[in-house]
Amino acid sequence: MANIENLLTIKNLHTSFRIKDTYYDAVENISINLNKNEILAIVGESGCGKSTLATSIVGLHDPINTKITGEILYKDLNLAAISESKFNDVRGNDIGMIFQDPLSALNPLVRIGEQISESLVYHTKFTKEQRKERVIELLNQVGIPNPERVVRQFPHQLSGGMRQRVMIAIAIACKPAIIVADEPTTALDVTIQAQILDLLKELQAETKSGIILITHDLGVVAEIADRVAVMYAGQVIEEAPVEELFNNPKHPYTRSLLNSIPQMNSENEKLQVIQGLVPSLKNLPREGCRFSSRVPWLDANTHEVNPVLHEVSPGHFVRCTCWKHFDFESAEGGN
Repeated sequence: MANIENLLTIKNLHTSFRIKDTYYDAVENISINLNKNEILAIVGESGCGKSTLATSIVGLHDPINTKITGEILYKDLNLAAISESKFNDVRGNDIGMIFQDPLSALNPLVRIGEQISESLVYHTKFTKEQRKERVIELLNQVGIPNPERVVRQFPHQLSGGMRQRVMIAIAIACKPAIIVADEPTTALDVTIQAQILDLLKELQAETKSGIILITHDLGVVAEIADRVAVMYAGQVIEEAPVEELFNNPKHPYTRSLLNSIPQMNSENEKLQVIQGLVPSLKNLPREGCRFSSRVPWLDANTHEVNPVLHEVSPGHFVRCTCWKHFDFESAEGGN
């Protein structure tokens, strides 16, 4: 058996946002691990808590209106409980973040070279000349042509794909052990998406880092991930190795997501439509199966009162027991 080295352990994580005077969990009781040299994909619809999980790991929530409980264990630190000054030592150095919108993440008034070198100034003892060399090296590494010219440019002078490559260069500047990539291919055309995914795979193979990939694109997951956690309404509802998840999905939500993707060899079949919407944060059901309202043809007794994750095969976990009774034919009969 291959030696698996754990990088990050998340235990019973709750991230709550304040609405008026009440806090509501946007991420509820998440427990998951990230291993060295692994790409872990977190998937689900918009509003499922994927980006909240990512920003909880990187410590980017407003402490006045946010409560984080549980553990995010990295080395001997609990990132959910350390001070902001201590987090500044970790963020950018041990954990890098690739944001989904590089135009808003990059400072429009600062040249590209200065933005990439910022973490080098904070986390390394490089001389000014060494920082310049490292910035050029990074731009070459992420496939940006003519880096000597690009370092003097501003974000608005670059294309979307180039800006995303700059974001990746910033994230890997200090060779972090963990990279959190939040929708890194959003709003990019298909060709550039493929290039960015290839770049991430190359960087991960070179550095042996662990990557948490936040996405709603199951095609991206199939292309790049090693393991997948499916989130719905703030909870992980299924977790499995990528091949196992695509070949043997269990939870009704996972099966519905996969069934809603157009297939080249099944043009005559209807696409599956998932009824309803993800409930808002304030209206999330806090008891019972959170997906039950979207599969109304299932009897109430098929759901657990307090759904938990069950290991149905080695490394494959599914929340609730409703997956045993789910049937698309029943769905059609119930519409």
